[in-house]
Amino acid sequence: MNLLETIDTPIGSYAPDFELPGIDDQVHHLRRYLEKFRAVGVISLCNHCPYVEWYIDRLKNIQAEFAPQGFTLIGLNGSNVDRATRPSFENMKAFAVRHQLNFPYLWDSTQDVTGSFGATKTPTAFLIDTNGIVRYKGKIDNHPHDPSSVGEDYLRTAIAALLQGHKIDTPQTEPVGTTLIWRN
Repeated sequence: MNLLETIDTPIGSYAPDFELPGIDDQVHHLRRYLEKFRAVGVISLCNHCPYVEWYIDRLKNIQAEFAPQGFTLIGLNGSNVDRATRPSFENMKAFAVRHQLNFPYLWDSTQDVTGSFGATKTPTAFLIDTNGIVRYKGKIDNHPHDPSSVGEDYLRTAIAALLQGHKIDTPQTEPVGTTLIWRN
C-alpha cells in the first residue's frame, strides 16, 4: 500500500472543486452542483469495498429522503486502477447498474480530488453546503454491519441539521471502512 499526502480539508473550509467524468459519460463539476442544490454529499466509494456494499442501500435511501429538500449525493471513486481491474470505469458502470444507484458516480482516475478532500477510507462522507463549505466529514453511521440497528446516523443527522439551518452537533467523526490504495 502506498501512502499519499492528503490535504485533509478541515471542517469550515472550502471543498476542493472538481471536474470529473461520471458513469453517465458526462463531466461533472462540483461548482454546478452547488449552484443547483442546497447541500451536496460527496462519498468516497469503491466497487470492491465490503463497507461500501454494506452502506450502498443506506446511501440510496439518504439520497431518496433528502433529494426533495435540495440535496444530492455524489459517489467519488478514487481507487488505484493500476492495482486491479475492479475499480475500472467499466466496472464502475456495472456496479452502478447492479446497485441501481440513484446518484452520480464519478471517476477520479488521478486520485487528486480524493487526496484533496482528505479521504483515506471508503466510504468517507463529506457534507458541503451551498457555499462550498465542508460542514461534516467522517462515517455514515456507527453501525456498518447492521443497517437495522439503532445507533448514531451521523450523515443523515448532519444533512437534516444543515437543511434546517441548524448547527451540526457532531461535525466530524473518524471514518470506518477500507483503506484507500494510492498509486506510486
